Amino acid sequence: MRAARLLPGEQQPRTGDSQRPRRRGGCGEQRAPVTVAAYRNLTLATLGFTITFWAWNLISPLGHAFKAALGLTSFEEAVLVAAPVVVGALGRVPVGALTDRYGARLMFPLVSGLTIVPVLLLIPARHNYAALLAAAFLLGLGGTTFAIGVPLVNGWFPPGRRGLALGIFGMGMGGVALSAYLTPRIHRYDENLPYLVVAMALAVFAMLAALIITDAPDRPVPQSSLATRLAAAGRLRITWELAALYAVGFGGIVAFGVYLPTYLQTWYDVGAVHAGTSAAGFALVTVVFRPIGGWCADRAHPAVVTAWALGAVALFAVVQALDPMLHPLGTLDFLVMAAGLGASSGAIIALLARVTPQARVGSVTGIVGACGGLGGFVPPLVMGAVYGTKGSYAIGFMLLSDLALAGCVYAFGRMRTAGADDTPAPVSPTE
Repeated sequence: MRAARLLPGEQQPRTGDSQRPRRRGGCGEQRAPVTVAAYRNLTLATLGFTITFWAWNLISPLGHAFKAALGLTSFEEAVLVAAPVVVGALGRVPVGALTDRYGARLMFPLVSGLTIVPVLLLIPARHNYAALLAAAFLLGLGGTTFAIGVPLVNGWFPPGRRGLALGIFGMGMGGVALSAYLTPRIHRYDENLPYLVVAMALAVFAMLAALIITDAPDRPVPQSSLATRLAAAGRLRITWELAALYAVGFGGIVAFGVYLPTYLQTWYDVGAVHAGTSAAGFALVTVVFRPIGGWCADRAHPAVVTAWALGAVALFAVVQALDPMLHPLGTLDFLVMAAGLGASSGAIIALLARVTPQARVGSVTGIVGACGGLGGFVPPLVMGAVYGTKGSYAIGFMLLSDLALAGCVYAFGRMRTAGADDTPAPVSPTE
């Protein structure tokens, strides 16, 4: 796999940067020191990712309540809970490129502060479906912070430790679990309270980010235009290979995060609180296994880790398509799928850090993250439509199995040598 040619105004990645391979055991890169500032920025980035993901997932745990209050169909409910994913996914493309140019020090507090607006708009909009849907799309802004945090963390950590560091940052998607567990419980006390709590949390973090977050001192700053950098990232074959894999891995996490409560309430007839708790447990497992996937990717090739993880997802999705009892087999199915999706997501981002020049990490991450988010938008719509017409979710789980198996085969067969060259050759702009 060859690395990208730099654009005019971009700096050559420093020796030992993300184009160089991670060697197993005792290499100088793995022993490179990590500064206190690196850990501080990792902590703040993970915290911000968690809070903005809570905001991004505010509607999903309340989807069934909105359905009952507004008289929605199953498909309308699916559209509502999936709507924030659209802006959250597509918004990562420009946000990632802007982070390359202006840095996370500016972008993190800016995006976090702007997310307060749609969160508070949910209060007057919750009595009207059209207004609620519009606010839900704007709420997707909270999902763009992934494309801010990856370049920030990638710049502070040496190559041999980036897999674990990016995996820890990825634990911020635990905001989905936080939302699934806390949002319905807070909502029981007061219908407006969840939105007020999240808005306050976003405001506090935005102030902390503005005061504490710093970009790496040797961060390359591209001078070319936003369109030029995005076009260059889009011409890289590896961008779309990673995007396809991430659409399965992270897209699966997002899809389960937004639709699992609805699925459990509809198919297994569990209560809203129980469904939210179960969804939180699913998300928690993905959070735990994301850094495990990154840690494994520091020691084995990330594509191999990805292949094994997606293979497990493919197998257990078939089992769930057979409609087992929720306890214990159904619960076990979901936990294994959560582990596989979490580990694959961590490994895919570790692979991105391995093969992408530092000056383009934000742009490539934006595209890859967008595809991952969009990968989470489609399944809830499919599940809602399939259930509405067939009265079963089996087809949806079989489609998940097929996609995971395809990702498993492609990762192992095509990508397990990506980033293996010490001195990569430049690619032409057309590749």
